[in-house]
Amino acid sequence: MDDKKCFRIVNAVFWLGVLALVALDTFHTRGVRLEPPAFALGSGQAASGGHCSGR
Repeated sequence: MDDKKCFRIVNAVFWLGVLALVALDTFHTRGVRLEPPAFALGSGQAASGGHCSGR
């Protein structure tokens, strides 16, 4: 097997694995996960929403 073909196979297997793990995580997540804000940095604001809270 030449190097290009081996690289393409390894690359494809890697990305298929990544997609499989993302799909597995998505299917096992029930509802919305409540998470703290990503960065507060002493702003004095209440920690009620993060970067994806929609507020």
